[in-house]
This record gives sequence, structure tokens and C-alpha cells, in this order.
Amino acid sequence: MTREEESQIKEENRRIRYLRFLVDFSILSIQQNDLLLADAFKLMEDVKRVACSLFPGKEETFELIYRPRFNRVIQERFGQQWETGEAS
Repeated sequence: MTREEESQIKEENRRIRYLRFLVDFSILSIQQNDLLLADAFKLMEDVKRVACSLFPGKEETFELIYRPRFNRVIQERFGQQWETGEAS
């Protein structure tokens, strides 16, 4: 393995760790902070935007891995309000 390949692997691992941290921190924020439902959805979309900038072309991966996790946390936090679509 060349130094360039090692450097690319290290950079990708750094981006993966950063995304994990961002997702975990955002989910904790939804769970613990006094956010409105609309703010929780905005936070999820902001994280998605960052994920897509870190990993271009991987939007589907976000939708498969992270959106269900966010949706579960938002549903747990907002319950009936989330189910009826009252995002204000």
C-alpha cells in the first residue's frame, strides 16, 4: 500500500468518525433539548446535507442508515404530533 493510499484511507476514516459524531450529537440534541418538531426535522436535513458533502453521491446510504434512526428518535420524542405531521 502506498503512502497516498494510506492517506486516503485515513482521510475517509476521519470523515466517517466525524459523521458518526455529528449524527450521535444531533440525535442527543433531539432527545434532550427543547426543540420544536420543525427544528428536529431541520437538524436531520442539515446532517444529511453535511453527510452528502462528506460523501458525494451517497445520499441513498444516508436514507437507508441514518434517516430511519432519526425518524425513530423524532417519533419517540414527539409522538402523536409527529404522526399527524404537525411540524410547528
